[in-house]
Amino acid sequence: MAVEIKVPALGESVTEATVAKWLVKVGDAVAIDQPLCELETDKVTVEVNASVAGSIVDLAVEEGATIQVGGVLCHIEASTAGAAAAAPKPATAPAASVAAAPKPAAPVPAPAPAAAPAPAGANLAASGPAARKLAEEKGVPAAAIQPTGKDGRATKEDVLAALASVPAPSALAAARPAAPSGPRPRAEREERVRMTRLRRTIANRLKEAQNTAAMLTTFNEVDMTNVMALRERLKEDFEKKHGARLGFMSFFVKACISGLKELPSVNAEIEGDELVYKNYYDIGVAVGTPQGLVVPVLRDADVLDFAGIEKGIGELGRKARDGKLSIADLTGGTFTISNGGVYGSLMSTPILNPPQSGILGMHKIQQRPMVVGGEIKARPMMYLAMSYDHRIIDGREAVLFLVRVKECIEDPERLLLGV
Repeated sequence: MAVEIKVPALGESVTEATVAKWLVKVGDAVAIDQPLCELETDKVTVEVNASVAGSIVDLAVEEGATIQVGGVLCHIEASTAGAAAAAPKPATAPAASVAAAPKPAAPVPAPAPAAAPAPAGANLAASGPAARKLAEEKGVPAAAIQPTGKDGRATKEDVLAALASVPAPSALAAARPAAPSGPRPRAEREERVRMTRLRRTIANRLKEAQNTAAMLTTFNEVDMTNVMALRERLKEDFEKKHGARLGFMSFFVKACISGLKELPSVNAEIEGDELVYKNYYDIGVAVGTPQGLVVPVLRDADVLDFAGIEKGIGELGRKARDGKLSIADLTGGTFTISNGGVYGSLMSTPILNPPQSGILGMHKIQQRPMVVGGEIKARPMMYLAMSYDHRIIDGREAVLFLVRVKECIEDPERLLLGV
């Protein structure tokens, strides 16, 4: 009997998804919980797993097609073992009844796929997105990977372990024929790739922010000397005690929360003809991934200490890089922090993350000559950019918010004492 595999519920506001990639083909034998395909929603990529063991009868939806939640993705002809695993187990019979039950004429042989040994190389097509992406980026062939996952599936650690055994590409390059002389036609030098649903959503939301909000950016600069000295002095003790690296982001999250509490309009949003002031502080932290920019949210950041903030941001970053973010991780948020400095950006004007009314842009720390006590000294300086919706936040409030962040970073004891 063929079992329908349907699109699962993907979140309260998600009604459809795009089939980004099939991991199996018609006729393939699959095990229970084996990934079948990747679905791409407006915010995250999720895997759909097999609910029974058996073989793929058909693929009802092509790659790149959009399908509604609850729609049929494929059919699996359940094997004997798969059907038995999927069926509800009967209540355990008394011992006397078991003894009286007649024996079957002959034992049913196990399905051949279940008894087949694991392949010599990794089954990258059925492996998770993190392992596949790493293998593609590093050029690790499937045959060089020794899989430790079920049914020959590779983990990210398996790919990393195989990197050392992959031959250098120089020998392969030497064997390639020389490129023809003269320029090729332009059409041969172009590659057309359909935009992913996530990339389309990013484009639409950013353009919506520009078209809807009265967006303006104000700038300031902050001297990082004191916070860098504090971090350098305590980072080893911090990591030993809390098991988390002490970065700069926790200082900026604390500084922003201090500013948001003093200037509530920066933590508010417009809803129709009403202003919604939020007395909670869910801070979005922009993370760049190969699929695009995502903004996972650190919930109730105001009640977290420095260790809680660093652990929370670290976990969200790992989930983003591995493609494991859920809809709940990306929903909401009252204010966003974007750190372009990790990529070397010296100055930028960040775009609002609607419906939020403010976003802070951090940038590269750079030694610059500054006048300190009447003398010119080299100081580690960072430009800060605060983009805001002028419909709800006045220029005075935006400037005061940025000044408050600057004060907290230049005098980090304020954050520790709450002043």
